[in-house]
Amino acid sequence: MNAYELAKARYAALGVDTEEAIGRLAQKAISIHCWQGDDVLGFENAGQALSGGIQATGNYPGRARTPQELMQDFLEAISLIPGKKRINLHASYAILHGETVDRDALEGRHFDDWIDFAKENGLGIDFNPTFFSHPLAADTLTLSHPNDEIRAFWVRHGIASRRISQYIADKLGDKVLCNLWIPDGYKEIPADRLGPRLRLKDSLDKIYAEKLPGVIDCVESKVFGIGVEAYTVGSSEFYLAYAAQHPGVYNLLDNGHYHPTEMVSDKISALLSFFDVLPLHVTRPMRWDSDHVVRLDDEIREIALEIVRNGALDRVLIGLDYFDASINRVAAWVIGTRNMQKALLNALLQPSASLKAMQDKGDFTCMLMQQEEMKTYPFGAVWEEYCRRQGVPADESWFAQVLRYEQEVLSKRS
Repeated sequence: MNAYELAKARYAALGVDTEEAIGRLAQKAISIHCWQGDDVLGFENAGQALSGGIQATGNYPGRARTPQELMQDFLEAISLIPGKKRINLHASYAILHGETVDRDALEGRHFDDWIDFAKENGLGIDFNPTFFSHPLAADTLTLSHPNDEIRAFWVRHGIASRRISQYIADKLGDKVLCNLWIPDGYKEIPADRLGPRLRLKDSLDKIYAEKLPGVIDCVESKVFGIGVEAYTVGSSEFYLAYAAQHPGVYNLLDNGHYHPTEMVSDKISALLSFFDVLPLHVTRPMRWDSDHVVRLDDEIREIALEIVRNGALDRVLIGLDYFDASINRVAAWVIGTRNMQKALLNALLQPSASLKAMQDKGDFTCMLMQQEEMKTYPFGAVWEEYCRRQGVPADESWFAQVLRYEQEVLSKRS
């Protein structure tokens, strides 16, 4: 018997069907963020600096500089990633072909190249309005800005982004997640906390006034950011309350956007109790929202366990959100996405029903024993079989292809 057959038999003894786990994982799409490939710069203004609480650190050679290079790099990455994939776009990645178009005037046609790219490569698309790295976001205020004209500009951008999302959904025949995150806040303790939040609430009401079939709307909170250490307008409590009162708007959980002692894995079941859809951004915070490449660490495993054992694989929309410019960017995509998939496979291979029964009976000794023993079960053999069936390398041999790509393509970029 080969390693997979041995693993299959061992899991079967616990009532776990490895074939079912492999099949379910193959159908779960991961939304991969385009901005890892170019350090979140986008295509609006060549050489522009990031602003609005966003920072990509490092200067590894080979950053994508054009839409064509970014698409080429993305294709290289997904050729080494099994399963279904989506591409997650920001509005700042519009391909304008020489037009001068500000963000409040963007239209679906400015993303036709991305739609064609998705069709050609069997990808779904998700979308995000871009409320940072813009002259009207220079003071880290957008939808909560006290200036009516500036605030109105960003409201128009939010509306335009939702309409772009519907345009993409119509073209692809597939729903598009449209996620709204703003950097708004203050560096120093504010004199007025309520006013900015009431302005944000009014702005959101205007943005979401139009019902758009095919669009899944969500809002994303953050505990703090660079330059807004004292106060964040769009806090977790604010957005959770807003989503609860506005059917069709969901609260996205980003596991880097909370206090270091807060675990998003603990929040998943709470939101699943009230929402039929739960959008999720997976990153790896290190002391703060530092957006490190996703590792197969304890929290990622626990997030995946919460998704799977609560029967929410179809309800939780998983996207990745990190940007590391200190390492090969293609490798960063591959490592992080494969780790998210490994975490899901590990969760699918757990005897969740029997573990829940132990908890309900109060047999916590047996439950602890089984949870710990599962950590050394032959999960790797099942992962290798899954990758083999998907036609991608199962082990670190994929890295040789990335190194060749770096030598032949990335190293030639100035």
